[in-house]
Amino acid sequence: MSSRAGFLYLAAFVAAISPCIAQTATPATPAPPGASSASKPAPAAPVATLKAAAQLVVVDVVVTGGGQKPVHGLKASDFALTENGVPQVIKNFEEHTALTTADATKFGPLPPMPPGIFTNYTPAPANGAVNLILLDALNTPMQDQAYVRQQLLAYLKATPPGTRIAIFGLTTHLIMLQGFTSDPDLLRRVLDKSVASASPALKDQMGGGGIQNSPADKLEDMDIPGSQQMIENMREFDARQQTFQIEVRAKLTLDAMNQIARYASGIRGRKNLIWFSGSFPLNVLPDTNPGTPGAVHDPFAAMGDSQDEFRETVALLGRSQIAVYPVDARGLTTSPVMQASTGRNYGGARGIERMKEDNDQFLNDTIEEHGTMREIANATGGQAFVNTNGLKEAAAAAVTEGANFYTLTYTPTNTERDGKLRKIRVEVARPGVQLAYRKGYYADDPAKVAKADDATTAAAAPSTHDTLRLAMTRGAPVPGEILIKVGVVPMSPTTQTEDKVASSNVVTEKAKGPFRRYSVNYAINPSDLVFLKGPDGKIHSDFDLVIFVYDSDGGLINSLQNSAHIAGSLEEIRKAIVQGVLCHEEVSAPAKGEYFFRIAVHDRHRDHYGAVEVATGDVRNVKPAIPAAPAADSAGAAK
Repeated sequence: MSSRAGFLYLAAFVAAISPCIAQTATPATPAPPGASSASKPAPAAPVATLKAAAQLVVVDVVVTGGGQKPVHGLKASDFALTENGVPQVIKNFEEHTALTTADATKFGPLPPMPPGIFTNYTPAPANGAVNLILLDALNTPMQDQAYVRQQLLAYLKATPPGTRIAIFGLTTHLIMLQGFTSDPDLLRRVLDKSVASASPALKDQMGGGGIQNSPADKLEDMDIPGSQQMIENMREFDARQQTFQIEVRAKLTLDAMNQIARYASGIRGRKNLIWFSGSFPLNVLPDTNPGTPGAVHDPFAAMGDSQDEFRETVALLGRSQIAVYPVDARGLTTSPVMQASTGRNYGGARGIERMKEDNDQFLNDTIEEHGTMREIANATGGQAFVNTNGLKEAAAAAVTEGANFYTLTYTPTNTERDGKLRKIRVEVARPGVQLAYRKGYYADDPAKVAKADDATTAAAAPSTHDTLRLAMTRGAPVPGEILIKVGVVPMSPTTQTEDKVASSNVVTEKAKGPFRRYSVNYAINPSDLVFLKGPDGKIHSDFDLVIFVYDSDGGLINSLQNSAHIAGSLEEIRKAIVQGVLCHEEVSAPAKGEYFFRIAVHDRHRDHYGAVEVATGDVRNVKPAIPAAPAADSAGAAK
């Protein structure tokens, strides 16, 4: 059993505890009225240890031979690994093969938790890989979305028994459609219920619309004297607008992959992300077309670049051991200039030139979009599937390839965390084989560690992505970088409500009373938090407790964000965290209607999150933390 799984079952869980500091070396704060401990005593657990560890790089290597069949039976001595050309010593070596049906069925869903208890722990096979399917409606026309769904349904009819798959959907934000399951019937039902949606960031939302005349084209066809500069300005405006849409799509897509990486980081081993998409170019290149004759043309007006976001995403995917398998949802693509559906005017003096420009643009766009797919596949150790109508075959190949691999780990001889790219090269002493693995990583300090006495400054440092927003988005996959177990119970019976919300709660204009208060109690896996030795000689840890309350439409109703600081001697900290880091908060939600709590912990040094999402309907009737008061004493409650 992994240490994370062990924490889930061994950690003592307290029904209501005053702030986390009470569970550390800092003097305890009394528990709120009605606090009670779990009915069963916690089993004995080994004394927690705090230790520093050297950096360990994990490289999954897929080795295939003729017909792309996996090669089995290799030994560590068959592999040679270098980093920036310097040979590295392989410390650990393990071969992984596709699970048998008997093995795979051992990893079903967790047994039911007691009422009011929730966790972000996801069980996974110890020796296998799991698969994540991303249905990308943001970058894919509607007609192609329908084809993807059709092809996936066909694939699921022949899925190898025990294949564990989770399905996500991407529109303007990421949604988990189905958590991990090996039940193909359940997955088919999810796909049957999913509906194609139009992307607001695509020029051709439906697909198959060909190339249409722009307002600038129509004005040019009118041949109005002196209109050349106006036409060129209109073209530049249109180009800037398209570049903006591409950059929005790129950011939202990379945000979604960041969310998936944070969610999957809590799952041990390799994950295969099969991304069905129309893709997007990472770089919007200068416009080399000559422009309107007689007008000033700026070829750099609509340039764009998403490389910084891409770098961050690849780093997150690498740390979470995710290999990306992009599949072009459009299948085999041909130039739209020859399609009957085109509404483009290729007549007149500019007809031939326009046709050439459009064809060149199509070729450039396709090269850039496929380049994005190949780049992210190459960077993470996956494979891109482009220019093929066999999408179900692509999905099958990705699952098969990602289930048979070797895991190599090493400690870099270059221990400097300078943020630079380290190139990885793997070779196998066997002719005629092909290797797929991530080709490098950035030597960032994964903890982004600041001095313990300067935690506030470190926490305030800006990030390329709004990690808080991504972690707290309603309905998104819950991040698993920090393993947590959370208890949520009403503070009082349903008949007792309040006109005011709990302290530290910040309500929005949408919040309408009366309110019901809930006790939220955290058990946090200490091994997922950063502990630092400060100048005072004490061990410190800094993290935030965050709760957002959403209505059924996804509107934010209420929120709280409190910072916790743990400090003590090494021995005090060891004793304090044996059963996990235990914390308590109180949050209010309107008494009437269905609401959703997004409950998270955020490590302020490493920018890691753990979260769960709880519906009030799931805890509304759980035994309250405080029994009903006699009628004579309840006059203060709003009935």
